[in-house]
Amino acid sequence: MVQYGRVSLPATRYDALVAELRAALPDRDAPADFGAYLDKVRHRAYTVTDGDVQTLKDAGHSEDEIFEHTVSAAAAAGFERLDAGLRTLR
Repeated sequence: MVQYGRVSLPATRYDALVAELRAALPDRDAPADFGAYLDKVRHRAYTVTDGDVQTLKDAGHSEDEIFEHTVSAAAAAGFERLDAGLRTLR
């Protein structure tokens, strides 16, 4: 059994991976000019365009930096949705 707050659920083969991914999420703030972009990634990823990425590149951010912040925001949003789903099981 795996404990999610007050809920115990049967363990799955993914629980160890999910725990590792949660532990790997960086605990740092993104630069201020990433704000609108990361909000899009978290809430409306389907609306992100090449122009959004180019704006960050034009502001001096590397592709690696943009990628890392994008993946972090997407993973955090995924965990928020997973947690919301698990809360419904309470």
